[in-house]
Amino acid sequence: MTSPREVGPSSTVDVVIPSDPAEARVVQEQIERLLRAHHASEKEIFGIRLALEEALVNAIKHGNQMDRSKKVTVVSVVHAERIEIHITDEGSGFDPGDVPDPTAVENIERPCGRGLMLMRHYMTEVSFSGRGNSVRMAKVLRNGKK
Repeated sequence: MTSPREVGPSSTVDVVIPSDPAEARVVQEQIERLLRAHHASEKEIFGIRLALEEALVNAIKHGNQMDRSKKVTVVSVVHAERIEIHITDEGSGFDPGDVPDPTAVENIERPCGRGLMLMRHYMTEVSFSGRGNSVRMAKVLRNGKK
């Protein structure tokens, strides 16, 4: 794993980790430090961290089936007014359209779909690769501005 690096007015985290939740937490902490350095609000940091955690858990648990020999690639760039996060696993992928709506009455007590719902709620943009093993998320940062 590499450490965050400053690149002019933006900062980057570019790492490849094993499918291990502890490694994912380290990446989350690195990205959170960059967000704080770019003066993101506590509310923004909370939402981004939650969306990031859900995306990493999905990659590790569902994509790579908790197989530590399979890797997860995380690239995050924090600009003055925007963060972009790209996460790719080595799994076969999925179709996000096949994930049931967790707010539908018949799914209220089922755990599936909640992570995607949270990612879409807290991020400005969420998109998946054609194969479904890569997610790109972005959020416009207000940096304390209303």
